[in-house]
Amino acid sequence: MSKTQQSFDAIVVGAGFAGLYMLHRLRGLGLAVRVLEAGDGVGGTWYWNRYPGARCDVESMQYSYQFSDELAQEWSWSERYSAQPEILRYANHVADRFDLRRDIQFNTAVTSAHFDDGSNHWDVGTSDGTHLSARFLVMATGCLSTANLPQIKGRESFAGSTYHTGRWPHEGVDFSAKRVGIIGTGSSAVQSIPLIAQEAQHLFVFQRTPTYSVPAHNAPLDREEERRIKADYRGFRARAAQTVFDIDGDFSATPALSVSEEERQRVYEERWRQGGLTYLGAFGDLVLDSKANETAQDFVRQKIREIVKTPKVAEALMPDHAVGTKRLCVDTSYYDTFNRPNVTLVNLRHTPIEEIVPVGIRTSERLFELDAIVYATGFDAMTGALDRIDIRGANGLALKETWSAGPKTYLGIATSGFPNLFMIAAGPGSPAVLSNMIPSIEQHVNFISDIIGHMGERQLSRIEATPAAQEAWVAHVNEVAAPTLFPSTNSWYVGANIPGKPRIFMPYIGGYPVYVQKCNDVAANNFEGFVLSANA
Repeated sequence: MSKTQQSFDAIVVGAGFAGLYMLHRLRGLGLAVRVLEAGDGVGGTWYWNRYPGARCDVESMQYSYQFSDELAQEWSWSERYSAQPEILRYANHVADRFDLRRDIQFNTAVTSAHFDDGSNHWDVGTSDGTHLSARFLVMATGCLSTANLPQIKGRESFAGSTYHTGRWPHEGVDFSAKRVGIIGTGSSAVQSIPLIAQEAQHLFVFQRTPTYSVPAHNAPLDREEERRIKADYRGFRARAAQTVFDIDGDFSATPALSVSEEERQRVYEERWRQGGLTYLGAFGDLVLDSKANETAQDFVRQKIREIVKTPKVAEALMPDHAVGTKRLCVDTSYYDTFNRPNVTLVNLRHTPIEEIVPVGIRTSERLFELDAIVYATGFDAMTGALDRIDIRGANGLALKETWSAGPKTYLGIATSGFPNLFMIAAGPGSPAVLSNMIPSIEQHVNFISDIIGHMGERQLSRIEATPAAQEAWVAHVNEVAAPTLFPSTNSWYVGANIPGKPRIFMPYIGGYPVYVQKCNDVAANNFEGFVLSANA
């Protein structure tokens, strides 16, 4: 029979970048904290996603912590866009530098979290059958942490090796002399396909929906640029924080159709040469005006025609949704890879998968005999990790039932009916996935730490978002999303990749600076929208 073994001031679920910084801040408040982590090491998404080519699509000098000037100055990145092994080394360096491991319990998945109204504590059950108790529960579970496996007939029957990009073997995979099939062409596929193709005897790419990808133009980090940024790191970060995505770069306000065709082409060409996500910053209305967006679409399609030598393959690779309304991919030689003789594109729109059989994948057209299948099929984004835990708030209210028609939060950080529960940079209603994740994490952690510190100073034991504040925030999230092109596309932003998941645009698209100002205003007004009390 399980029992509560230990009691803490706070329990944090997850030891990725969110969990590490949350632990550091709560320790600074003098609290007893335990981090529970399912893996056997820190790093979160960079611990699990070890597929070939795994790399961040935000430049290294920006995708890093800023809470410690010393940390920022002492760490030196090797490339413009850091690869998974280096980011994982960075996470481990942070854990060691701030002596965080002693409060992290590894190989421990959280299975349940029930709030006790009498004591204002959370009872947290784990995979080994033990229970822990804490006043505060912080979910640092990540927005892209729950791997999605497609429901394909016969999936379990395949006799060869199977892999998911989000749960890659830590020892790596050798595809030499193997016939490999990869299902999906999202970000992880775009990064891994060029490298798997170099190794495999033959690679069959089973494409469900074509994706937009722009070149990374990755290279060793320019040391002069690094010195320049580090000379004014705080100013660099402050400038980034004033952009809609919290990424330092050139984000134009000029409408695309206000300039000549020649000027548009020049701007797009310049962005293509620069590489990276700032392609979407070429003009100010690309995610607002469908006609403007079409000009950005046409440019990428023309690039695909120029790169891919076989016209039929090039046409099959061309997306037909608004660029940017699915996560824009950043690649190294993705489209070029389809010129290789050992790569075959299988267009599932024309020849859908009928079933997986022991020897491979059968489409409506033919059987593809395979030695290995890679599922690059993404994640149950933003809500998936929370849905898989039996979370029950006040009066036994189940979070999964509360969110059955779609998730609702206040600021993406808390949800009404679930006292003393916080979410970091993954909660629906926060800018998380539409911003630079680590600064967004830090902003959330700082806000949550300020709340907990405020409660400690006033000897308060319970905090809960009000239904009215939550409804107002949900309405605002929907209001700012409605004029954009985002809700028009079936993406994981709206849960379209998960059968049965409510179709609701989950992130906050109002912009990082607007969101931060809202949080600052809430804090300045004694945490307006929350009810704080000493007793239940």
